[in-house]
Amino acid sequence: MLWETFSVVRDLPRLHEIASVMIRYGWGDFVRVLGMGSMLERAGRMLRWNTVASDEVDALDAPVRFRLALEALGPTFIKLGQLLATRVDLMPPAWIAELEKLQSHVPPVAFELVEADVVEHFGKPIDEVFAAFDRVPFAAASIAQVHKARLHDGTAVIVKLRRPGLERKIDADLRILQHMARLLEHEYPDARRYQPVVMIGYFRRALRRELDLMVEAHHIERFRVQYAEMTTVKIPQVYWEYCSPAINVQEELVGISATQLDAVRAAGFDTTLLAQRGADIMLRMILIHGYFHADPHPGNVIYLPDNRIGLIDFGMVGHLTEMRRQQLVSLLDALVHSNEDALLQVLLEWTGDVDINESRLAHDVADLLATYDNLQLKDVRIEVLLNDIAALIRDNGLVLPADLTLLFKALITLEGLGQQLDPDFRLSDQLNPFVAEVMLARFTPEALLKRGQKSIREAMDVVAGLPRDFARLMREVRRGRLRIDLDLKRLDTFGQQLDRASNRITMGILTASLVIGSSIVMTVDGWRFMGFIGFVLAFLNSLWVILSIWRSGN
Repeated sequence: MLWETFSVVRDLPRLHEIASVMIRYGWGDFVRVLGMGSMLERAGRMLRWNTVASDEVDALDAPVRFRLALEALGPTFIKLGQLLATRVDLMPPAWIAELEKLQSHVPPVAFELVEADVVEHFGKPIDEVFAAFDRVPFAAASIAQVHKARLHDGTAVIVKLRRPGLERKIDADLRILQHMARLLEHEYPDARRYQPVVMIGYFRRALRRELDLMVEAHHIERFRVQYAEMTTVKIPQVYWEYCSPAINVQEELVGISATQLDAVRAAGFDTTLLAQRGADIMLRMILIHGYFHADPHPGNVIYLPDNRIGLIDFGMVGHLTEMRRQQLVSLLDALVHSNEDALLQVLLEWTGDVDINESRLAHDVADLLATYDNLQLKDVRIEVLLNDIAALIRDNGLVLPADLTLLFKALITLEGLGQQLDPDFRLSDQLNPFVAEVMLARFTPEALLKRGQKSIREAMDVVAGLPRDFARLMREVRRGRLRIDLDLKRLDTFGQQLDRASNRITMGILTASLVIGSSIVMTVDGWRFMGFIGFVLAFLNSLWVILSIWRSGN
């Protein structure tokens, strides 16, 4: 197994901690499957395989035990769980519901531990940088904690400070996760269609961006510029002169959090209007600009006077290309008009070139459309629709691209928030005008001309490149270097079996040589001890061969 060759000694303590936590919460079989236990035991870190979860933990359902294990493992695994909660195409609903409970809220670290980084950044004491600074954080998460402060001009700000010492631990976790993903793809061919290596690569990039608080500052600034003329939404201002990768200083939005619904109603807010405006803002982000706040849960929404909406925490944003937006609109149009071929085409474009049972997929698409037959878009609950599509994709072994999983999650969260404000709220009611706008824009003379020019340019590029490509092909033929790549199923597994067999043969030959050589040496006076050593080595080699055969099951 790959873990047997995993030689990053510096990660062994963390690997031992991960394995121990997984075993404690009843995931020992998972640790065994990944080969983590045997590698740690050979490294001298014996795992207590007989350790079982307490009766209280053992009685919990598997999704609950998984969530508890992730929480115990810290920031990297909490963020991984939150990412998995967006993968409605991979995870069953019960697991999604449990992973959604993962909270990044953790006890804050002592201010003295973060103060040194702040003083080093500014080059002077905090009291000289800010007119006032509350050393007790009012919010703390796994990546950063937030303090209230006041600038010398009287402006109220919040100061987000990254927790010290996070990067080293997160780097170790990411290396371990990357090896785990490679192992899954290498040892379990059925896991390859879910692209664990690609998923962990995406997760690694997203987490590193979240660690850099300057990235969030750039997101905020982009949204401020984009919605500067929109009076219904408020984006905080960033104070760049105070910012760094470990510090983010932005305007404090003073209002009522969307988590405090009773206070919102008591303050006289128009909750129906708030739900409509929130949907309008998010749908404009998604369908018009293709750049959206990917985590619009109540904790990131603040209601301001005059029924305005403030958005905070832009650590996670989504980006949709124009093609993705067009596909989304095509899916909704196909749903409304019961167009099986169009819906099937969108799903195939989303999931890429994979080996699937297309007739089964077409049958499932027909069943889905039958469920929504004769319904108007305004009568469709987006959450139910997206969950049905996700179930269809999951049942057919397909995988959604990362940008669409973020979109699905954002839309489901948005509809849930709207229904908290107004029980009669339907996101699809707000969706109608945006779909009409995008559909109309698709067939304007300017859009048709642009697509025509693009098609002509691409066709000309193909035609112009034919002589060059043909000449290159003929050169390869003349040089005898023409190569045809064949992807034969199970060829990798066959190669691995050959490697293991050759290793056993080599060890067997070496063992036989040691026995013969030691027998000869034992007849020579003064060298009998060396012969004895040879017999011991031969015996150990024999044990290795026998154990290897026994473990393989063949």
